[in-house]
Amino acid sequence: MEIKEVFLEKQRIMEKDCQTLWNSCLSVIKDIVSEAAFKTWFMPIVPLSYDNNTLRIQVPTQFFYEYLEDKYVDVLGKTLHRIIGPDTILKYSIQVVNNGGKDATVDLPGSEKKSVKEEYNTVIPGLFDSKARQDWESHLNSKYTFDNYYEGVSNRLVRATSEEIAKNPGKTYNPMFIYGPSGVGKTHLCHAVGNLIQDIHPEKRVLYISAHLFTIQYTDAILKNAVNDFMYFYQSVDILILDDIQELIGKDKTQNTFFHIFNHLHLLGKQLILTSDKAPVDLQGMEERLITRLKWGLTAELSRPDLELRKKILKNKMCSDGIVIPDDVFNFIADNVTENVRDVEGIVASLLAYSTAFNRGIDMTLARQVVCRVVRLEKKQLTVEKIQNVVCKYYNLDSDAIQTNSRKREVVQARQVTMYLSKKYTHASFSNIGKIVGRRDHATVLHACKTIKDQIETNKSFSSSIEEIETILKN
Repeated sequence: MEIKEVFLEKQRIMEKDCQTLWNSCLSVIKDIVSEAAFKTWFMPIVPLSYDNNTLRIQVPTQFFYEYLEDKYVDVLGKTLHRIIGPDTILKYSIQVVNNGGKDATVDLPGSEKKSVKEEYNTVIPGLFDSKARQDWESHLNSKYTFDNYYEGVSNRLVRATSEEIAKNPGKTYNPMFIYGPSGVGKTHLCHAVGNLIQDIHPEKRVLYISAHLFTIQYTDAILKNAVNDFMYFYQSVDILILDDIQELIGKDKTQNTFFHIFNHLHLLGKQLILTSDKAPVDLQGMEERLITRLKWGLTAELSRPDLELRKKILKNKMCSDGIVIPDDVFNFIADNVTENVRDVEGIVASLLAYSTAFNRGIDMTLARQVVCRVVRLEKKQLTVEKIQNVVCKYYNLDSDAIQTNSRKREVVQARQVTMYLSKKYTHASFSNIGKIVGRRDHATVLHACKTIKDQIETNKSFSSSIEEIETILKN
């Protein structure tokens, strides 16, 4: 009994530790992917065990496993490296039902990708290391290019200037400071301009790094008494791209070090590209002397994607995922998911997941369910004109039919219904409604409202038709 109890206690501890580790991983992943993608693809994951550097997780279906491996293997790999360790191995377990009707599990391996340790090593190679000069690692993601960075009104200026910088780095717009809320494409743009510089100027040293990793490297250099090597390394860069510079706020020593690196590179005509979620003037906690240098060159804002841009991104995501979305659903998503690019892409991924999991087509009902989990749907203000169009369409009339003096029964009824619903759902006065609907006076509108109200109370069939029209208006 004692041996069994010890074994069970050990198992409980392992399960607890495993859950704790996975919760830490989730806290990192949540900041990387969209809210919709996080809820759809990561929340259903159940951590099973962690033993011998191997994390075993359970996923609902084979499709779920394949989608994670295809779309999020890099996110998982980098997160596991950061939270658990660089040698961590990921394995999947899928719950299935065998022929006997009992639950069983099937274990599947994770992809053997390039070690994250290699990709994000915090050790800075020595400046005079010949191998470091020959095997320069830019940390750029080759997937992010200008070819898949879609242009709209919200990013046209920034895109144009970024391409100009890539052609002539250090000559114009130096430094370039890009700011905007999370998810609008700042990081994509950084990688795109870096990749283009490498294509045009292969001899130049391009380095992309997040401010967070820059801080880690600097701290590591202090601990190893290698600050001089750290400085020499960064001062040898031709193009420095620092993402999320607001991460340096409150880190005075790191700011001071970056200040000297900035001055050195700028003096030599080296290109600096910086991003932040705030404009330089709003970076409270940043040294004033550093802020003044951030404003030396071009400061450009990346705002939330406009409708044109959202549609381009949506179409691209549909093509890459091999998903077909009806036009009404497509327009609904483009009209309502307005905050950032990640949300748009996450919605498509969620629609695909729900459609596959429940074996149902993608329609407005499903779209509303998915979109409501990501964004708050605001009720759009109804106008007399919109009500008029909906009513005419319901009664199979031309949109201008009720504007005429026709006394046909169906036209009169449509005109009166329009007046009644306009008074009910808008703040327009009787007089204004009358002017819009066939240039009638307020007495005509008042009579129409009373007539329709009486019919609703006495005629169930008519009442049902009014309810149908109201449902259309609310949607």
